[in-house]
Amino acid sequence: MASRTNGLGASGSAVMDATATKALWAGAAGIVDGPGGYSGVEPTEEWAAEVKRLAKQRGATILAHNYQLPAIQDVADHVGDSLALSRMAAEVPEEEIIFCGVHFMAETAKILSPSKTVLIPDQRAGCSLADSITADQLREWKADYPHAVVVSYVNTTAEIKALTDICCTSSNAVEVVESIDPSREILFLPDQFLGAHVKRVTKRDNLHVWAGECHVHAGINGDELAEKSRAHPDAELYVHPECGCATSALYLAGEGFVTEDKVKILSTGGMLDAARTTGAKQVLVATEIGMLHQLRRAAPEVDFQAVNDRASCGYMKMITPAALLRCLVEGKDEVHVDLDTAHVASKSVQRMIEIGTPGGGE
Repeated sequence: MASRTNGLGASGSAVMDATATKALWAGAAGIVDGPGGYSGVEPTEEWAAEVKRLAKQRGATILAHNYQLPAIQDVADHVGDSLALSRMAAEVPEEEIIFCGVHFMAETAKILSPSKTVLIPDQRAGCSLADSITADQLREWKADYPHAVVVSYVNTTAEIKALTDICCTSSNAVEVVESIDPSREILFLPDQFLGAHVKRVTKRDNLHVWAGECHVHAGINGDELAEKSRAHPDAELYVHPECGCATSALYLAGEGFVTEDKVKILSTGGMLDAARTTGAKQVLVATEIGMLHQLRRAAPEVDFQAVNDRASCGYMKMITPAALLRCLVEGKDEVHVDLDTAHVASKSVQRMIEIGTPGGGE
């Protein structure tokens, strides 16, 4: 009856769909390929409907990382951290995966789903942290410590994972390190701030840390955190261990500027778990600002504020509405991982899973 009220029957709906598609394609025809990514398409309701239609037509599932643009998160079939999404890619029935994230994440999905087609909407979406160590550098480091166990954060390339003994996430890095014989030296890479956090908690003197960093998280500094904390004394602090301010957060608690129970060093998944159960009215968040979208959805009654509202990853934001549409229309860009590399790399991920639940990922 509603269709008749609007003057539309089944054929009317078809005409409306065709009109919306025509309007969308007019915009898609104007997609601009620039150094910052693809542009020229707005995330309208028509765009979202067409994305869903094309994904269904391709037999694809859309995965989006927590740091993606809100519109990309909202249109995805699954949203989460990189490891959770990669495991999801292996579990879903669809044979094509559209991974809305940065390149190493799509690689990890391919490692865990070698028989599936994995596409990333823009293959130029890299990662400063993953790029902070090369395979040759790791080989040289291993040569200096031939008996050491190599523990790599999942935020690394497939080639690095293939040279790794055990992977870890930010939520289980301590557990992974504690599972290793205390007498064995450990090479921890590539994030120096996560490594410092693990070394502080485990008190392992024989843990050597690579001096890599995520440029976004490293840019969230202690001064900003202290200023925000003093301005909002009743707020909880959610701090990602990749942040340069993680040590400052613990210092603030130690000095009594904030109570210890309000300082939480958490992975992105851990932040969501904490948000769902918090009794706080306000939370200051130190991580990439895309995370705020999921936090606000998880606990709409809580006031989530970024410690640094400029902490936006340009690589993550290269997955634009235009890029996603192009990916679905043209089947680009496909992610390839050499089969031998993928086979060896998968072992380091599997060893991590065998040690314990991967938890909240990166």
